[in-house]
Amino acid sequence: MSTEEPQLQNGAKPEPIPEPNSVPEPARASGPEPQETSEPEPEPAAVAVADADPNTEEPRDASIQSNEVDKPQSNEQDARPELRKDEGSRTFTMRELLSELKSEEGEHSSTPQSHQGTPHYQAEQNSAAMELINSVTGADEEGRSRQRILTFAAKRYASAIERNPEDYDALYNWALVLQESADNVSPDSTSPSKDALLEEACKKYDEATCLCPTLHDAFYNWAIAISDRAKMRGRTKEAEELWKQATKNYEKAVQLNWNSPQALNNWGLALQELSAIVPAREKQTIVRTAISKFRAAIQLQFDFHRAIYNLGTVLYGLAEDTLRTGGSTNPKDVSPNELYSQSAIYIAAAHALKPNYSVYSSALRLVRSMLPLPYLKVGYLTAPPAGEPIAPHNDWKRSQFVLNHEGLQQVNKLEQKQTQSLSGRPDVTNSEKRAIKVNVPDIVSVSACADLTLPPGAGLCIDTVHGPFFSIADSWESLDGWLDAIRLVYTIYARGKSEVLAGIVTG
Repeated sequence: MSTEEPQLQNGAKPEPIPEPNSVPEPARASGPEPQETSEPEPEPAAVAVADADPNTEEPRDASIQSNEVDKPQSNEQDARPELRKDEGSRTFTMRELLSELKSEEGEHSSTPQSHQGTPHYQAEQNSAAMELINSVTGADEEGRSRQRILTFAAKRYASAIERNPEDYDALYNWALVLQESADNVSPDSTSPSKDALLEEACKKYDEATCLCPTLHDAFYNWAIAISDRAKMRGRTKEAEELWKQATKNYEKAVQLNWNSPQALNNWGLALQELSAIVPAREKQTIVRTAISKFRAAIQLQFDFHRAIYNLGTVLYGLAEDTLRTGGSTNPKDVSPNELYSQSAIYIAAAHALKPNYSVYSSALRLVRSMLPLPYLKVGYLTAPPAGEPIAPHNDWKRSQFVLNHEGLQQVNKLEQKQTQSLSGRPDVTNSEKRAIKVNVPDIVSVSACADLTLPPGAGLCIDTVHGPFFSIADSWESLDGWLDAIRLVYTIYARGKSEVLAGIVTG
């Protein structure tokens, strides 16, 4: 897979990913923090986490922190990772644009075209944005060189918009330049402020999407700009409103382009941030919505390790909250222990896919003891007798199944049979039933199913080279856990990382 730097959708290349830095571990944290989005296979950009005792018996009291970029954080909240501008789904990128503009800068005058004959109000509207762009200098020589090219690009887009105020492509690209310039602002700069540049970028995105309501890239990058503004405001009412705006824009981006795991992952992160600000009565609903977005991202891209890890962190946080409030009064709700176990599955899977990613390794040391070792997952499924995939409903029995790096296997207890001996005394013998086993290399697909030939309930179908295996999960929520776990084990096998997973579960 590509190891190029993440980019804005059809937009500017973000600033280089910083080298890992050590941060002190807080005295007490609520749990794992989310993982920033990125391309499927980016270079690691992890912040080193304070070493944790892998043998700790109380991992819930430990801190799990994700990698984050070195940017100023509010004192009102723990440091949070940046939502990286990383989609880059189009072939035309800001990097190419900058190269083109750099060559044109030598051929043409860098002064903007004459404003004669254009509406005066349009020129005034553009002047505020150009003033912001012109005042950005960059933190170093590379940043200054880059900003000169961005300034030249902004002048071109300003001229294009003055000629045609309905040119939504020019408005969108100008918003990208403003957003990239915000990343180019020196950390100690007060004029211009990063927030002012991002605010102006948001205005351009708004104008572009009003002219072209189907511009999904604009909604996606607009949501990122709003999220960056929200981070600067800590856990305030203003930040809450910004996070709500960001989630609405991610929702619109996904509606227009459903096949975007990065947008779904960012949507989940924005919801997770929002859940930390809203009143307690609203929190669980928002958290469960975030879970659904991370899960949807994984279903689109099974090896999207960042979304996998983020799902683990949000489940960990939900377990913490449930435990803190004394557990749910609804017996159908998942228990805190089960939530911790689910969290550990996703963090283990993320580590197996990216074993050199230090933040995953650190998190795994804290949650590994929550796994049902030596297995990845243990639970119950209702299944037909072994060797009889199509059996009468009365013959289907609920039994325990275990999942590890090798496959899914039914656990059968010894069946006691009592017979009469020749002497007339009862003779007790033990015999083991034939158990169902699905080997990972044999799996073709894993899916939910609903068929009148199956008993009622949440159907699970594992299609293999030897034929399908059908079973029924205890609930639809339980089915989601089984689907994810089996798919992740197969994905890890397909990526040649089964040995890493084996090391996790077998120690």
